[in-house]
Amino acid sequence: MTIQNNGFEVKVRLQPTVRQINRAPKQIPPAAEPGVKRGRLPRITQVLALALQFQEMVDRGEIRRHSDLARLGCVSRERISQMMVLTWLAPDIQEAILRLPQMPGGRLPVSEGALRGIARLPLWEDQREKWESVPFHGQDELP
Repeated sequence: MTIQNNGFEVKVRLQPTVRQINRAPKQIPPAAEPGVKRGRLPRITQVLALALQFQEMVDRGEIRRHSDLARLGCVSRERISQMMVLTWLAPDIQEAILRLPQMPGGRLPVSEGALRGIARLPLWEDQREKWESVPFHGQDELP
């Protein structure tokens, strides 16, 4: 398009708007089977997995201090310390937490703070005894 006004010429190239462009129809993925429930891993599973990964980084010498982890993760040193307490849990309890199934909303009836309380018990036998009193410790009781 050319516009002339008092000897002044402007050339403008008009392009169609996004709505005017003909696009191929999008392929819609098939719907999930009605029996399959989607969900998320429980938050405590995610936090424990991250804490174990952090501990491996410390053990390999990649990270010297928890404050380095806090800087890398953009969280406070206190939060890193809270997460790392979960690595004190007995190995079988850690495995049970890591094997929890996906749940709608990813929530469990027990808090991370309660599990940190269990982790602070010095003897694994005491931890296991306390773990048995947690309402979801057996997967049969999970939704």
